[in-house]
Formats: sequence, structure tokens, C-alpha cells
Amino acid sequence: MYALTTQIRYTLIALFSLGLLALAPVHAHNHSGENKEKKEYADIVDTAVAAGSFNTLVTAVEAAGLVDTLKGDGPFTVFAPTDEAFAAIPADDLEALLNDQEALTAVLTYHVVAGKVMAEDVVGLSSAETVQGQSLTIDSSDGVKVDGANVVKTDIKASNGVIHVIDTVLMPEM
Repeated sequence: MYALTTQIRYTLIALFSLGLLALAPVHAHNHSGENKEKKEYADIVDTAVAAGSFNTLVTAVEAAGLVDTLKGDGPFTVFAPTDEAFAAIPADDLEALLNDQEALTAVLTYHVVAGKVMAEDVVGLSSAETVQGQSLTIDSSDGVKVDGANVVKTDIKASNGVIHVIDTVLMPEM
């Protein structure tokens, strides 16, 4: 009788173990740290840093003291010039801009629109008011251009808004 009880016990343990092994992938999938229903995104600054093609923009945002603002709740829409766009500015002019916090802040906030404006919304606009106070001209007749800059990539989602990549640094009237 004891041998039968031990055999039943081992059989139950084996079945229980197999059941746990069978459920392990399901458990791992459901607790992988990624919420499938609502994907979490980094804020605009961290998203720009992670992209690797906005180093000059991030440096400028830091120099202007706008990091905390762009890490804030938002939502913001940022028309983000690439490093290549900043490289098109003569080095002396770029250096002067980076050293003039007031002018730099005006230029950077000219690239930001309050609210989350996705690409499908941008194409329906002819202008958008910037955080700086002036309006950007939007032309979608041949691709999308913002103040003459080509929008080369759209809808890079961030937790506090969206980034649209442009190929030129926009300059407000000063």
C-alpha cells in the first residue's frame, strides 16, 4: 500500500510539474514588462537622444535650458531638425546661436507646437502657431513642408507628444 501511495504521489508531482512547465511561457509572455494594450514611450528629449540623429538639437535644448519643459507633460509636437540640418548652418553662426540663450530659445520654441499633431492632421493644416508665438507655414501640395523644410519622417511617438523630422533648421523672424 505504501508503494502505491508513493507512486501516486510521484505521479501527481510529475503531472503538477508538467502543468507548471506548460504554463511558464504564458506566464512569461504576460509578465514580460511590456503592456501590449498601451505601449509606453519615452519623453520627447529621451526619444531624441535614443534616435541618435538629433545630437545637436539635444545640445541646443540643454544650452537653452528647455530640457525640463520638453520632458514635461505636454503634449508637444516637435519639428526636429537632424544633425545634418544643423551642419548646414555655418559653424560660426551655430556657435553664436548656441551661446545666445535668448535667441536659441526663440529658435527652438519656433520648432514646437502645443498639442499632439500627428501627420494625418498636419497635412490638413496651412499653418500652426508655435510655442514661440509665430506661425509656421505648412504646405502639403508636394510632400509636406514646414516653413520650406521637408518633413522626412513623421509620427515618432513620445510619452508627451510626437516628433516629425525635418531637414532644415527653422528660423523665426527676430
